[in-house]
Amino acid sequence: MRKLTGKIAFVTGGGSGIGLGIARSFLAEGMTVVIADVSETRLGEVRAMLAGSNAVHFIRLDVADREQMRAAADETVRLCGKVHVLCNNAGIAGGGDVADPDFAAWDRALGVNFGGVVNGVKVFVPLIRAHGEGGHIVNTSSMAGIVPLPGEGGAYTTAKFAVRGLTESLRLSLAPEGIGVSCLCPGLTRSRIMQGPDEGGTGLAREGDPTVLFNSLEGAMDPLEVGAAVVRGIRENQPYILTHGEFRDEVAGLSAALLDAFPVGQEVPEARLRFEEGRQSMTEALRHLPVKD
Repeated sequence: MRKLTGKIAFVTGGGSGIGLGIARSFLAEGMTVVIADVSETRLGEVRAMLAGSNAVHFIRLDVADREQMRAAADETVRLCGKVHVLCNNAGIAGGGDVADPDFAAWDRALGVNFGGVVNGVKVFVPLIRAHGEGGHIVNTSSMAGIVPLPGEGGAYTTAKFAVRGLTESLRLSLAPEGIGVSCLCPGLTRSRIMQGPDEGGTGLAREGDPTVLFNSLEGAMDPLEVGAAVVRGIRENQPYILTHGEFRDEVAGLSAALLDAFPVGQEVPEARLRFEEGRQSMTEALRHLPVKD
C-alpha cells in the first residue's frame, strides 16, 4: 500500500515508545491515526504533545479484553469511517520462566503480547476486508521472537514467537485480497515497557528479568526510526521489518543450525514429496501476489 495520505490507522500501545513512534510517522505521512493505550496518563501526555492536530484520536484500551477491542473498533469506525492500517503493537514485559509454576504473570503476559494481537486481527481485519480498498497489518513481535531469551524472558519469548507464526499465516491468508501483512521485530529501542501500565495489569518485570538489562543499555534506537521503518515496510509490503542490523550474524548462525538439523540423504516416499511440493507451490504463489495501492 504505497499511498498513505488520507488513510486511517489504528495503533495499539501508542501512548509511548514504538507505538508512539509509529503513530507520529503515520501523521507525518498525512494519515489519520487512532492511538489506543491502556494508560490514561500516557494518552494524556500524547494529547498534550500532539495538541492542535485534528488528525489524531485517542482511545483507552486493554488489548487483552475482547469486548474493549470491539468497542474500540466501533468507535474508530464512528470517528473515521473505516480503517486501512492496523498496528498491533501493545506489549508488556515480564511473565516469568516457562518452567515457573506461577500462572498469573504468565497468563497476563501471553494475554497482552499474543492475545492482544489475536484480538486486534480478529476484530479489525473484517473491517479492512469489508471496504475493499486494501490495507496493511503490522504485528509487533521482537528480536526475542527470533533470538530466544532464557529464564525470566520465557513468557515474552513464547508470545513473540507466536506473533511471528500468526503473522506469517495471516500474510498468506490475506494475500489474495490485496491486503499486506508485516511482522515487526525491533531490537533495543527507547521504550517505557519496563514501567508497565499505570492502571491494572501486571506489566512489571521481576528482578533478574533479562529484558531489564536490555532496556537499561545506552544506545537504544529512537522510536521514530522504527516508525520510519514501518512506513517503508508498508509501502514495500515487507514480510519482515527488521530494524537492528547487529542481529544479522546471530540469526544467520541460528538459521544454519536449523538447516544442519535436517537429515541428509533420506529417502522420501513419492506421495509425501508430491504433497509437500503442492503445499510449497501454493504458498509461494501467495507470497508473490500484489497488494492494493
